[in-house]
Amino acid sequence: MTACAAESVRPKGNSVGTEGHTERGTEPAAAGPPGLPALKGLTGLPGRHAPLTVAADGSYAARLVPAPGGGCFPERWTLDGCEPYAVPLPGRRPERPDSELLPLGDGRVLILRRADGHSTVALLYPTGPGTGELPLGSVESEGLTLLPPAPCGTSAYALSPVGGDGARRATAVWLLHGGADGPQRVALVPGRCTGGAWLDRAGRLLALDRELDGLTKTVVVDLGRGGTISPLLQITERSNDRLLLADPDSGLVLLRSDAPGHDRMGWGVLGSTLPVRFPEALHAADAALTPFAAQPGQALTPESCAVAFRVDAAAGTWLAVWRPSAGKLLRPAAPAGWLAGTGHWTAEGELRLPYATPATPCGVARTVVEWEPEGAAPDAAAASAALPVPAGAQQPELHAQRPRRFTWNTSAALPPASGILTSIAGRPNGCTTSAQPDPAEREPYADQPHPRTCRPVPLQEAPLAAREAR
Repeated sequence: MTACAAESVRPKGNSVGTEGHTERGTEPAAAGPPGLPALKGLTGLPGRHAPLTVAADGSYAARLVPAPGGGCFPERWTLDGCEPYAVPLPGRRPERPDSELLPLGDGRVLILRRADGHSTVALLYPTGPGTGELPLGSVESEGLTLLPPAPCGTSAYALSPVGGDGARRATAVWLLHGGADGPQRVALVPGRCTGGAWLDRAGRLLALDRELDGLTKTVVVDLGRGGTISPLLQITERSNDRLLLADPDSGLVLLRSDAPGHDRMGWGVLGSTLPVRFPEALHAADAALTPFAAQPGQALTPESCAVAFRVDAAAGTWLAVWRPSAGKLLRPAAPAGWLAGTGHWTAEGELRLPYATPATPCGVARTVVEWEPEGAAPDAAAASAALPVPAGAQQPELHAQRPRRFTWNTSAALPPASGILTSIAGRPNGCTTSAQPDPAEREPYADQPHPRTCRPVPLQEAPLAAREAR
């Protein structure tokens, strides 16, 4: 049985939506026993696998489903039609729960199986009543971990630890599918790398959170230049800066940093001269915010790029949405049985949320969020219904919010060493000039000729804001 639900949500007053708790057969809602330490200010829960992996274009998805006799079997979802449906892909033997799946744009599903001392990779596809399997090879690493789906939809990448501890530790980037012949190592990054976000639609620029010398910074690996590494985030010299989500079209990035004195979530724009902001809307009390989807197609307008969050707290798990121009989190209703932390935005602003219940094992809810007009007076009732802010929380010092700027030329979406320059409709791809007029309450910045080179600015010389608009 399939389902396709649609709704228009305008969170206002007390009707800000339901808690979106999950049901049997889906990921359980986050809950803690009495006395559990508070989750105050947490932003992102690393190491947790999503219950469903959605392809970059939202056409397919895949997950592991418990088998009746024990173990698991893969299941592929087709999402690009009005009637979503699931196809089981059982093999000759049940899969281990630690196996990982990645859907490709052609409908096949890549599966990563771990064994003693190595990992094997294969492609699964339906063949009438059975399941076809195409072995791709193996990697001599038991710690191989899949990266998020590449934007091209045809390639699959993974990370693998190399070496021991300390200075000898490194991380290998593997191309598992889409190369010439089987899995091949395409880059070696010194340090321990986690995360993974794509910064371009071609699947060439990969951002990784690298732990090196006791600090974590985000770096960019250019897979088109033999794995050339360049820095991406460095708010202060001694801060830990991690990339949580990146949208290649608008350049909007969400990050987590302890530069303000403790971990906070902020946002910025690739190639922009404006500083990273740490809005109070993204600093929830006793809850963990994890961004999982950004609205594509918002070229040159990062302020209008919508982001969907999974929110975990002791009371449960729910859905929240936000965009920089809104200035606050909204809580639309999530469908019953929502596979928490999964979903896909369309360019038109429709948020598609997969869900599974005993009555509807494969469904997609389609939600359209009606945002408040920019510049409108804030709704006090809606603001009070949003996620709470810690009592007595103080605004971080302004100088702590000023990064060193993204040291990229705004005429390109690539580091200067890449040598690539792309353009869209006569404007450079990395151009961050908004097509929308700036609201009157935004910080006044002098008009600059565009494009221009971003010079790293020491924090004490960064322009101070009269107030934080967002």
